[in-house]
Amino acid sequence: MSEWPHHGAFPHQHGDARGLRERIDAQLRERIGEAVEMAALKLMVDLRAQAGRPAPESTSAADRDEFEATTRGVLGRLRERLRAGLPDDLRPRLDQAEAAGGDGPAAMLAGQVFLARRLPDYWQRFERYQREDAEQRLAEAGKPGLLRRFLRTS
Repeated sequence: MSEWPHHGAFPHQHGDARGLRERIDAQLRERIGEAVEMAALKLMVDLRAQAGRPAPESTSAADRDEFEATTRGVLGRLRERLRAGLPDDLRPRLDQAEAAGGDGPAAMLAGQVFLARRLPDYWQRFERYQREDAEQRLAEAGKPGLLRRFLRTS
């Protein structure tokens, strides 16, 4: 005889004292965090390839620092784009969700969970905004800097 009926409706709930909302929020936080990290890693690799630099290495502290900065940048720019399109009544609630989430990236991630639960097209927006952001960053990185422009004209 299976023990499954004795442990709740779903076997994965066994031993998890969190409620359904808490488990959903934790899953959203994890999935959004993974999506942001993947977008940041792709952007970092693409920027490096464009500049003729090697892909990042997990053993390099400098590469890890650059990855963390890129991840924070992607998350921050995503937040700005999503916040700009929110109705006025949701902005204070987003601010509250972020304040309750901690500080820095944890707060922004808590805000993304809030938005994912309230915007039916959250993932479509996420994909579009991160793609547009990556295109913009790559275009900006491809523009010659002052020194490069100076060296080309001389």
